[in-house]
Amino acid sequence: MFLLREFYHTKFRAQIANAITLMNLSFGIIAIILVIKGLSHMSLLFIFLAALFDRFDGMAARHFHSESDFGKELDSLCDLISFGIAPALLIYQIALSEMLWVGIAITIFYILAGAVRLARFNVKEFDGAFSGVPITAAGVIMTMSYFVYPYVKDGFFVILMLVLALLMVSTIRIAKV
Repeated sequence: MFLLREFYHTKFRAQIANAITLMNLSFGIIAIILVIKGLSHMSLLFIFLAALFDRFDGMAARHFHSESDFGKELDSLCDLISFGIAPALLIYQIALSEMLWVGIAITIFYILAGAVRLARFNVKEFDGAFSGVPITAAGVIMTMSYFVYPYVKDGFFVILMLVLALLMVSTIRIAKV
């Protein structure tokens, strides 16, 4: 009986980090739905909550000694939704939708750059420094740019998305904080 309880306790602890990662994904999906419903201002909260949970999933995996390739892949898929698609759709909705093809093209480019950045991260051995800006940082910067929307021209967001996309796929070394 003791061994069975210990087995389940160990299995549960091993999945805590994945559960936190799935909360990140859930908040990203909620943010996307809110953008689609025209509630862009509310989606901000959920993108920021996703970032908070993204910060803690890796810490939990290390704490419970449950780091795995599965967890790394799951985290990247969730990050693409929460910090690639959700912020890109938020900015597209508020600033770029009137630009039609330019808005669509830059939104797609940003999301594709995020996917490439995450794929590259997953196949390289992590040595304590990121190669390119992490998608979480880019997504949070993009989300925070929502607050300057009333004060800047729509072209600002095209440039911001382009710069962030290029920084994500760049080889600039950034130390993990």
